[in-house]
Amino acid sequence: MNEQTLFVVQRISAAILAPMVLVHLGLILIAVEGGLSAEEILSRTRDNVGWTLFYGLFVVSAAIHAPIGIRNILREWTRLGWKAIDGLAMLVCVILLVLGMSAVIAVF
Repeated sequence: MNEQTLFVVQRISAAILAPMVLVHLGLILIAVEGGLSAEEILSRTRDNVGWTLFYGLFVVSAAIHAPIGIRNILREWTRLGWKAIDGLAMLVCVILLVLGMSAVIAVF
């Protein structure tokens, strides 16, 4: 992908992530204030298609957004070549997708 496309994709993923992060943090605050245990929280989210889709989209958006930013940081702060930078960014993407989706699947 060219730089302009990556710029747009990262901004779109940020627009998706911003409200999702607010919902996620709000739910954490509500759960903590309500004294819910991890077991109680999981019992409310387990087998819930809505929460599975929410967190699945959250994971995919983060897995797209973060590697683009890491790619830009590596480009500006290191002397690595483009192939190494792109390879590391893809590795971060795959790691985030695998770990995130495995968590989503485990909760569902």
